[in-house]
Amino acid sequence: MPTSNEHSLLAAVDLGSNSFKLQIARVVDEQIYSLDALKEPVRLAAGLDADKRLDAASQTRALACLSRFSERLRGLPQTAVRCVGTSALRIAGNAQEFLALAEATLGYPIEIIAGREEARLVYLGVVHSLPAVKHPRLVIDIGGGSTECIIGVGMTPIMTESLHLGCVNFTQRFFPDGRITQHNLMQAEIAARTQAQSITAEYAGKWQEVVGSSGSARVINDVLVQNGWSQQDITTEGLALLRDAMVACGHQNRLDFLGMKADRKPVFAGGVAVMIGLFAELGITHMTVAEGALREGVLYDLLGRFQHHDMRTATVNQFMRRYHVDDKQALRVADIAEMLFTLSSQHIPLTEEVREECWHYLHWSAKLHEIGFSIAHAGYHKHGAYVLAHADMPGFSQKDQMQLATLVGMQRGGADKLRSMVLGSVTHVMVFVLRLAVLLCRNRVPIDLPELQIRFSDQSSTLSFPDAWLDANPLTAAALAEESKIWKQVGYRFILHQVTPSTPMNK
Repeated sequence: MPTSNEHSLLAAVDLGSNSFKLQIARVVDEQIYSLDALKEPVRLAAGLDADKRLDAASQTRALACLSRFSERLRGLPQTAVRCVGTSALRIAGNAQEFLALAEATLGYPIEIIAGREEARLVYLGVVHSLPAVKHPRLVIDIGGGSTECIIGVGMTPIMTESLHLGCVNFTQRFFPDGRITQHNLMQAEIAARTQAQSITAEYAGKWQEVVGSSGSARVINDVLVQNGWSQQDITTEGLALLRDAMVACGHQNRLDFLGMKADRKPVFAGGVAVMIGLFAELGITHMTVAEGALREGVLYDLLGRFQHHDMRTATVNQFMRRYHVDDKQALRVADIAEMLFTLSSQHIPLTEEVREECWHYLHWSAKLHEIGFSIAHAGYHKHGAYVLAHADMPGFSQKDQMQLATLVGMQRGGADKLRSMVLGSVTHVMVFVLRLAVLLCRNRVPIDLPELQIRFSDQSSTLSFPDAWLDANPLTAAALAEESKIWKQVGYRFILHQVTPSTPMNK
């Protein structure tokens, strides 16, 4: 199995709905120590128009910020940097168009992560910044476009949820002209309570301590303490006093409280309304505030990948158990697919980083290729692809899941689905070898393959077998011949070659 090079420096980029953040850290003995952090209030969620598309102004702000981040990241390997997009990019109709520009500007790939994956990473970042305890914690992270609520014990999140409420979208919805009144503040709090009702019963009685993270919780805590409305932390009484003070101010521009930063004024009212609503609905009376949040979680998750504690591998194994996968068959297919990939990929230019990434996707897709059997045998590859595209898969981004879904969905079947691929691409290589591995393992028993050779190009592939092997295995030979016909329909030549003793094997 390939192994990643360890890095002494790691970086996380958080493309949040309110702010973009960059953190660079040094790794020492499995611990992360922050070296540098940058933050800019991009207000991406504020740029979503009525059709949920990012407007030109918000994209311009975002790209200018990423250009500055790019300079700070210059020289770091691709595998040492992880960039994640959250709520605003999850819902933006033109997210993919923006991401193409953003990745070109930043110089690193960007993942859009699902809400529950964001919650998992937030929890990971929070607990690494707090003393270890044995009791369950409720972690609440109010972001610009969503709020993550997680109950966990120790390092393990038990329950994760992402609610569509945040400081930016609530400010836009309830305080569009900046005015703060008793009425609109109450309406915002009721809306927050309504959203939180979906988790109230499930979360009730399952936590002993509440911890807040990220900007809204931190600035609310600072304002409460510095203005004497709380001795420490966020409390019900302190929020009530803050609420009255905000109404007395009457407008966001006049929120000149001690501890209030100027860049928080435009979104403060929405964040406070969400916090008050969550306190009321979940029965919270006291919340401490942690230093860690999403960026730290991304860094620790990235570190785990280098130290063979990859959450993605744990998720794949859990899915195999959940969907009752035949472990022996899955591993047979994985072993042969990986062997064929090693032979095929020698003929196309790939960096070691890309080669290793492809190896992982191929390994995971092979282990998961039969999860659709638990739904129905007919069309199982389609069912498996649907599950992988839509399920919550901790550790995987939406793009990761779509890659797995593509491989599993294309493992068998006719030519129509293959036409969407770029011939000669790494996806083509992975689909090609996975289909061959599934075909070669169709008897579901250990297979003693002879030495094979493959010549792979963007126009054709030749698979060479030793003398008489295909003759001795007529069913496999017939299936391979049918596979050759399928590839021919998409303009790709798949040639079967049987080497005679006097004919050298293809190199």
